[in-house]
Amino acid sequence: MKQFNLFKEIIIVDKPQLLNAINSQQEFAITTKGEIKVEPYHYGDAFIYKGLVEKQSTSALMPSKPKSLGELLGKDYKVVEDDDRVLIKAANAWQNIIGFNNKHCLYDDTTADGIAVFADEELENIGWNATEFNANYRDIVEAMEKGCEGTLLCIEQDDPYQFSGMGFIDDLECARKSAYNYCQEHVKKQIATHADFTLDRLTDDEKEAAEFFKAL
Repeated sequence: MKQFNLFKEIIIVDKPQLLNAINSQQEFAITTKGEIKVEPYHYGDAFIYKGLVEKQSTSALMPSKPKSLGELLGKDYKVVEDDDRVLIKAANAWQNIIGFNNKHCLYDDTTADGIAVFADEELENIGWNATEFNANYRDIVEAMEKGCEGTLLCIEQDDPYQFSGMGFIDDLECARKSAYNYCQEHVKKQIATHADFTLDRLTDDEKEAAEFFKAL
């Protein structure tokens, strides 16, 4: 997976497409790849902007000065217009970016509590069953990040990075398969080596989880 660090990245957007989106008077979003998207949004899309730009009010007596693209997108965005391109720096908008991405990212790792849930129901079922054998979501995510393409949207200043951000996987089936395979191996190892998980000591919930992973 590709790490997209907002402190380092510049998002390049096609200026005519951006102007069309602004003038449409409909909500639109800008991805980390500089693409303009409208609903329905996809799990694989990581956004650096989402909103509706209100039409400027005009008056014959006091005609308003047209706002720049930077003013239209908001004060948290640094915008440079370069012919038919718009260059955007979005690090200062991080808190807003978390807010409008958390409904469609696959996982959110931006808080001190870590990853609490997967947005995909099937993936969440895998994670929930694995917790019966002390698997944690961070380890499951690392297996997905290693095996699948996608974007890790973050804001990091120090190197080496301590990843804290939001995950977007391009292919959900890849994420599910990677997570299941990791958890299956983890559960089998726990049953084979951990005294609390010998077959005669498994609870009903643990047995159900082991059967889910075909680990018995």
